[in-house]
Amino acid sequence: MDLLKDKRLVVTGVLTESSIAFAVARLAQEQGAQVVLTSMPRTQRLTQRISKRLPVEAPVLPLDVSSDDDLAALEGLVRNEIGAVDGVLHAIGFAPATAIGGNFMTAPWADVATAVQISTYSLVSLTRALKPLMSPGAAVVGLDFDATVAWPAYDWMGVAKAGLESATRYLARELGPEGIRVNLVAAGPLRTTAARAIDGFDGFEKVWSEKAPLGWDVRDTEPAARACIALLSPWFPATTGEIVHVDGGVHAVGA
Repeated sequence: MDLLKDKRLVVTGVLTESSIAFAVARLAQEQGAQVVLTSMPRTQRLTQRISKRLPVEAPVLPLDVSSDDDLAALEGLVRNEIGAVDGVLHAIGFAPATAIGGNFMTAPWADVATAVQISTYSLVSLTRALKPLMSPGAAVVGLDFDATVAWPAYDWMGVAKAGLESATRYLARELGPEGIRVNLVAAGPLRTTAARAIDGFDGFEKVWSEKAPLGWDVRDTEPAARACIALLSPWFPATTGEIVHVDGGVHAVGA
């Protein structure tokens, strides 16, 4: 089935093969899409090496979402590569070590501001940068982690994810009249580079191993990636502002 036949996608966040973003890029190509990747300039060479492991090597464009210059240049770079954009994967998140790992009460505002800018505001700034290339039917999908409760060690990243969820609803409201959908996929804990940076990540694994009705494999990014592909495809034409949980069912059960 070619869910994304002839679609043109911008995928952020590909750093290693263990990332959800890499799985999305791979599945998107397998489903018929043309894919362009973005990367922080300092990790662009690494992303270029990882891109060679996709079914079709994808071009890698520089993008630091905290840089107004990079955001301003993005439209032209993407236009030169694929002409237009039918879908965007927002797989961008970062918090300084002082803002996670049990530092909620001591984190300085400068580091909290960084977490919010990179992990929350970038959904809006990235969408705004690429919007001139989008037409009705386009979709933006972001990666989330359940922000309805407070998690140990997640601290200000949890607050940033709550902001991401709210920003998604506002973007859905703003862009819906133009036929552009905005949704999130809230995955359970996965052993990605970002997760390994969180002191206390093992505690998440314990929760999921005990509570997930469907079970949960912290090494398997495919279920979350498939949900992203579905939301990027035309198969959800009337769904926006939604959070799709791909977490083995943990979000739905109590103790």
